[in-house]
Amino acid sequence: MDNMPINENDGGLYKGKWITNGMFYNRKPVDVFHRQLAPMKQEKSDIVNKHVLFRKTFTMPENFTGKAAVRITADDYYKLYINGRYAAQGPCPGWPFHYYFNTVDVSAFIKPGRNVVAVHTYYQGLINRVWVSGDDRHGLIMELWADGALVLASDDSFLTKEHSGFYALGTAGYETSFLEGFDSASPENKFKDINYDDGGWENASIRKHLDYTLTPQPTAQLAVEDIAPVTVTKTADGYFYDFGGMYVGAVKAEYTGKKGETITILCGQELNEDGTVRYKMRCNCNYLEEWKLSGGTDVLEQFDYKAFRYVQLVMPAGFTQSPKIHITARHYPFSLKNGFSPKDAALRQIWDLCVRSLKYGTQDAIHDCMEREKGQYLGDMCHSAFSLGMLTHDFSILKKGIRDGLRSAFIDRGLVTCAPCSFMQEIADYPLYLPMTLCLHARYTGDTSFIEEVFEAVKDIILYYGQAYAESDGLLANIDKWCVVEWPANYRDGYDVDLPQGRVCEEKHIAINALYICAIKYMNKMARTIGRADVIDAEPLTQSFINAFYDRETKLFNDSPHTKHKSVPGNAYALQAGIFPEKGCAEAVIGFIKSKWPDGCMLFASHAVFTGMVRLGMKDDVLKLIAHEGCWLRMLREGATATFEGWGKDTKWNTSLMHNCLTYAVQFIADWDMRGALEF
Repeated sequence: MDNMPINENDGGLYKGKWITNGMFYNRKPVDVFHRQLAPMKQEKSDIVNKHVLFRKTFTMPENFTGKAAVRITADDYYKLYINGRYAAQGPCPGWPFHYYFNTVDVSAFIKPGRNVVAVHTYYQGLINRVWVSGDDRHGLIMELWADGALVLASDDSFLTKEHSGFYALGTAGYETSFLEGFDSASPENKFKDINYDDGGWENASIRKHLDYTLTPQPTAQLAVEDIAPVTVTKTADGYFYDFGGMYVGAVKAEYTGKKGETITILCGQELNEDGTVRYKMRCNCNYLEEWKLSGGTDVLEQFDYKAFRYVQLVMPAGFTQSPKIHITARHYPFSLKNGFSPKDAALRQIWDLCVRSLKYGTQDAIHDCMEREKGQYLGDMCHSAFSLGMLTHDFSILKKGIRDGLRSAFIDRGLVTCAPCSFMQEIADYPLYLPMTLCLHARYTGDTSFIEEVFEAVKDIILYYGQAYAESDGLLANIDKWCVVEWPANYRDGYDVDLPQGRVCEEKHIAINALYICAIKYMNKMARTIGRADVIDAEPLTQSFINAFYDRETKLFNDSPHTKHKSVPGNAYALQAGIFPEKGCAEAVIGFIKSKWPDGCMLFASHAVFTGMVRLGMKDDVLKLIAHEGCWLRMLREGATATFEGWGKDTKWNTSLMHNCLTYAVQFIADWDMRGALEF
């Protein structure tokens, strides 16, 4: 708001108080952060799955001009309603010491006279990849400003009540979300309505033991849209709905039935052979939920989100009408600015698939998948968020993701894998993606200021890897992080190295060392871009790498010094790093990879293949690999409306059918100077 006397960089809300209810107000924050291989003794929180509501009535003068804004955040999450209408939700996940708040223009919601603000907050309480939760932090803080003046600020005059209508039916994914049951007879069912009677609610409590530092959310808030079903089919026991494509969101429905009757809600990403919804999904999420009726005209609004296309409602006996139903879809605001359209029909199909996936799959962070993990993985994020930025010319999601990852250095200098969240996992490969991603971003945008901003932090990671893991020849071994190499594991092409998750990877092996050398080369390019000296001399390391892994007889690279086995991922990362000891090596490596394409690699090594070949001037060959019948075109043949977590539905034991990593095809299909970006 133009007249709002607020400095957006002041670090937080300074009039409102953190409020909560009697359950949380005196809880001390639980430290959930630790190295993966040095786990802390943690008791599961005795408070989980709490929907805590807040309401406040206020009066606006008759001469109100119509300009109003709310500054708000909550832990773990909130949905804001004003005068019964949905206004916003958030915040995006953040570390407590760098916790995000939102500024929301609510001019369209406020009116002269009596107004009501209602906030639905949620504390999940699980240790997972979604939020920093399971830490006993819960609360809400907000201010409402109108015509340049503070109208209300959260304090103990706000009323609060736990929503009794929500109940858990187990969890989905890796304890990622609670499956929802909802009872429309609950007295809080219409809490957001302006005339709702909150006379029995208690006053909010001021939160003790605060340790937040608040900062403005640097990204846009989620867009919400209603998606109507494309087809509605009556079945023997209810109704079947096809929404025409994959979406991320929740079911909203309206129905009039008898008190105590239950509607079972089955959501899925595909169908069983008999045409029913496959709610026991291949990604190991069982989307079976329920809705208890009150006897009147009820409205169901699920709170948490899922990734699905189909809905099947199992109705009470004797049903005679179809509920009104739609998906309340949520996604990051998306405006396609890259107007490139491939002339080749196959590439155009792949392009369109990736565009749609990024449009409807990107949330308030880049999640690797939208159902099983819902987490911002550093490696996936580098690929997906750069692709999103290329399409929209909005790189704020990429910048936020990198900053979030870099802030995890308080846990370990080599960063954690998924950030920010309370699930502690460390993958050695992912931080090494950062230098190349930063060089791609600088080349595409022509802006080097972000390199300037993060240079020292990224440099420290590279130096740390050398200090912590380098042997006398400079190569890395004995790494106390998981070396993932390629995912899923069945696409490592028989990689002949023990890659333990949850213990030290002792062996010196090709993938992590090629990634390390590649990161050093791009780190040096970053340095030169901003007028600084090289960070590390890559030449001695490259010679050590050749001595350890190169087989001069075949002109290919072995997986480790202790094996003659040669894998596609190992050679892909050498290709990406531009390590060619002699004439004919590059041709041998590329020929070897093509001979096994696409069965020899998948999510990460494929990107390495493409970048290595583009640097060699082989973009046309890359496009042929992308258009191979066994890759993205296979997804499309299998009915994809969003990119899969693999080349096909059955290429992984728990394949997500809405996973954004493989949207990176757009990076290579688009017409831009990618080769210049990839040159060392």
